[in-house]
Amino acid sequence: VVPGETALAFYKAKNPTDKPIIGISTYNVIPFEAGQYFNKIQCFCFEEQQLNPQEEVDMPVFFYIDPEFVEDPKMAKVDLITLSYTFFEAKEGQKLPLPGYQ
Repeated sequence: VVPGETALAFYKAKNPTDKPIIGISTYNVIPFEAGQYFNKIQCFCFEEQQLNPQEEVDMPVFFYIDPEFVEDPKMAKVDLITLSYTFFEAKEGQKLPLPGYQ
């Protein structure tokens, strides 16, 4: 991905069980310092998703790396940014707090 250009990635999720599962995804960017330059335009994370038994889906993420990334001397040796997701089963009545500063 070229900093400043938009990109589209797909993550595959599969429900290997014999019952529907409702889940929520959270994301992580490594290296941590690069996270400030990672910008999601559209993402499936933090929204409940239902996967039916044995269902497999591709979930899109539309994003870009801020062009200021290349100007930051701390990022000079960073040539790989990893975006990962963890899918948690949602518990009825439980709400995850949205990330942010308080």
